[in-house]
Amino acid sequence: MTGIQTRIEPRDWLRPLDPRKRKEIMISLHIDGAVATATLCRPPVNAINDEWLDRLEEVLDRVEADERIAVLWIRSDQRVFCAGADLEMMRTLFASDAGRARMIETTRRMQEVFARLERSAKVSVAEIGGAAMGGGFELALACDLRVVAEEASVGLPEARLGLLPAAGGTQRMTRICGEAVARRLILGAELVGGAQAVALGLAHRSAPAAELERVAREQVDRLAALPAPALAACKRCIFAAVDGFEGGYEIELEGSAALLAAADTQERVQRFLSRQK
Repeated sequence: MTGIQTRIEPRDWLRPLDPRKRKEIMISLHIDGAVATATLCRPPVNAINDEWLDRLEEVLDRVEADERIAVLWIRSDQRVFCAGADLEMMRTLFASDAGRARMIETTRRMQEVFARLERSAKVSVAEIGGAAMGGGFELALACDLRVVAEEASVGLPEARLGLLPAAGGTQRMTRICGEAVARRLILGAELVGGAQAVALGLAHRSAPAAELERVAREQVDRLAALPAPALAACKRCIFAAVDGFEGGYEIELEGSAALLAAADTQERVQRFLSRQK
């Protein structure tokens, strides 16, 4: 990766929202040119709670405000990618009606934050080196591309607890890999390995754990070499198709017109045409 390197330290924008209540940094961020690397770093399993969601929103704020950034690479420095909801939070809230209502509100917020990630103009890549279950896999499903270790286990096993994957999991898994696979995995509370995840359409590439970072970096670098406005326009068109929006063809034309007017596009096209003479 090339370009200006910027290290965002915890004492900068990633400090706690209330400086008087300093807490752990649950997601760190490193920016290198067109790539922003968000590392999930809350031991031991990157459990999701309200503070974790605050961090993810801060990361999205920072990344979306930087026009240089084309790719958001989400990875983990723990033994798992993300195991889902914070069990301590569940123990605290589960016993009362008010607590269970609070759990629903946290889940609603997960829906909203993951939808923001999914709809972001930045292309997101999830590098899944370990287990990604429940809310953790729902986070990965909100990313544009998923690269998973062959040894990892991924899935939405909430039905084992009499629950359902409510942070967007039922909707995204069904859209991404089809009704038949979603029924099998969600209703069966089934976890699958990396190679099978690719075969079922849940992930795009798999690799042995020892090679996963290299494979993910190759994918990220390939995306980072492309113009960010073109990637954003392509994403917008794909969403129109997924949503069944009848104006999708017009969105293609509008996007094409805007890109053709851009100086970078004109330069790239001229170079291409010159090579074809």
